[in-house]
Order: sequence, then C-alpha cells, then structure tokens
Amino acid sequence: MSVAISFKNIVKKYGDTVVIPELSLTIQKGEFFTLLGPSGCGKTTLLRMVAGFNSIEGGTLEFNDRVMNQMDPGKRNIGMVFQNYAIFPHLSVTENIAFGLQNRKTGKAEISQRVQEMLKVVQIEAYKDRMPKNLSGGQQQRVALARAIVIKPDVLLMDEPLSNLDAQLRVDMRNAIKNIQQEVGITTVYVTHDQEEAMAVSDRIAVMKGGVIQHVGTPREIYQRPANLFVATFIGRTNILDAKLSASPDGSARLELGSGYTEQLPSLAMDGTGLSSQFVKLSVRPEEFILSEDGEGLSGKVVSSVFLGLNTHLFVQLESGQQVEIIQQSAMSGIIKQGESVRLKINTRAINVYDASGEINLTPQGASL
Repeated sequence: MSVAISFKNIVKKYGDTVVIPELSLTIQKGEFFTLLGPSGCGKTTLLRMVAGFNSIEGGTLEFNDRVMNQMDPGKRNIGMVFQNYAIFPHLSVTENIAFGLQNRKTGKAEISQRVQEMLKVVQIEAYKDRMPKNLSGGQQQRVALARAIVIKPDVLLMDEPLSNLDAQLRVDMRNAIKNIQQEVGITTVYVTHDQEEAMAVSDRIAVMKGGVIQHVGTPREIYQRPANLFVATFIGRTNILDAKLSASPDGSARLELGSGYTEQLPSLAMDGTGLSSQFVKLSVRPEEFILSEDGEGLSGKVVSSVFLGLNTHLFVQLESGQQVEIIQQSAMSGIIKQGESVRLKINTRAINVYDASGEINLTPQGASL
C-alpha cells in the first residue's frame, strides 16, 4: 500500500544550527518524487527524517494522516536503496532478496513466490544463484532494489543509488528504476544531485538550497519556468543576460538588451500589473538563441564550436565581453566558422525574466512557449 507523505513545518537542527527551517511539502500516493540540489542542501537529511534515522525538532511528518515523528524506523514499513548497494556478500541473489521477508517471519512458500516475482520484475532471473562478487554494479543495484520492494513497503527511499555506476549504466538503470516504480506503484522519494537524472525519472522535483525548497514542479515546469535564478542555473544550462524592462506605448513590456537590440514581450504586460521600468536578469537557454538573418540582434563573434552529432554548441563573445553558449542543429550551424561575426536574437516566448536580485520570476508561470 502506497501512502502520501506530508511535511508540515518540519525543522531539523544540529545543536544550535538550523539545517532545515520549517519546511512544508506533500508527496502524493504512488508518486516518484525527487529531492534535488547541491551537496549540503539538506536533501539526504530530509530523506533520513522520513526513514526515522534523524530526529525532528519541529513540525510533523505524516504518512497519510498518521504522525510518524516518534515512530521507530523498523515499524515504518520502508524500503531503502543506498549508494553503496549494501547487499550481503555471503548470500546469493535469491537469499539477499528473501532476507527481509525472512525477518518478518513470512512463510516459506510465500517467500519463494514473492522472490520469484521480484526476480522477474527487476530482470535478474538468470542470476538468481550467483553471489554478489560475480555480479556487475548494475546487477547488484537491481538486487538491492528487489530486496527493498519485495517486502511491499509503503514508501521506497533511494539515496544517490546510481552514483557508483558508469555513465551508460546510469542511463540504463535510471530507466529500469522508473519502469519498475511504475509497475509496482509505490510512493518513491529519490535523492540526487544529478539534474539530468532527476529530470529523467521524476513525476515531480523539489529543488533545494540551504535546507529551503526553491521550486516544486514537474520536470517540464521547472525547466521551462524556474522560480528563481538559482533554479534556472541548477536545472540545465542557461545564459544570464542583463537587460532593461520598460513599457511600450501600448502598455506591453519591452526589453532593451544592448547593441541597439530591443524585443517586445508578448507574455508580460506592464499596464495594471504593478510592474515598473527596471533592470532585470534574463535566463536564456542555449537553444533559445536564434541566429539573426536580418542584421538585428546582439552583436558577437564566434569563439569556438563543438560538434555533437545532431547539435552543435557555439560559444559566442558578445560586444559586452560576455560569452554565451548557443545550441543549433548541426545542419544549420555547419557553415559558421570560428571568428565569424554573428547577430543573436532570443525566443521571447521561452526566456524567463527575473528582477535584479534574481529571486522573483516576472514571467507568468502559465505563459505558453
């Protein structure tokens, strides 16, 4: 049975140091939810509070409507998958998966049936009699995953489970984990600092910084309309440009970007919104630059280019001295040479406009791309 997890004004302290200040969040039943952020942001601390390994100094943690603050970890019906696999080296694959069921005094016939089912789910039937030393890293992680979910936990917790795998195996395993999670329908809380990994597996993501949630949303929402500059720069690649926001005669918003280049912003109105002329920060993803063919746009010179098959990454130094990254389809950018002068426009529907502090996204969250 999956459960909803609610954090209500949760506080975590180490001595007099507050590492998580009054955090509130709800994770839905059956959701694959990822806690994402740099090292030291509090994501693993929050995960350990769910597991019962860390104390809670304020607020309440609930599974459905049941308060878990003082509940013993062994009674929370949680499955865990760790970074280091933590499978027993002296037990075979089958014995490792059966371990939790044996501890719960499950009958032998049921253990055999559930272990066989789980071997199929994680696709390691062929290795059921092997010892861990004879398994690859990815196979060991599948064993750890099977052992965690064979007990039918209410919640599955995963702490950087792929960080010890090589690049290609990480991609294969993250796809496998997502497919398995969807098949068993278990509420999953996943911790990672890898934004691409988070984007690939999550139903929703909470981006954390300094123990504070900066943005909660789907991968698409967070990538396209990040709440602040920290989220914009942490999720994916982006270029930060200075600009001036002002009102056009018709009340719509206008951006002045330099090199005599201005753009109207159809998604942002100035009249009746309380917005005034101000200096702003723009987040422009590399794919949101457009190579201008009409002589208008930001003036720059191509410093270098990197061919990556379908796409080519161009690095352009603007008149201001700032260097920006552009992603273009290789078929369109193949004729652009190093040292060549270019003009760049921006896709005004896709960019995000922030106040000068970078803390407030002035672009309406529902603005279409």
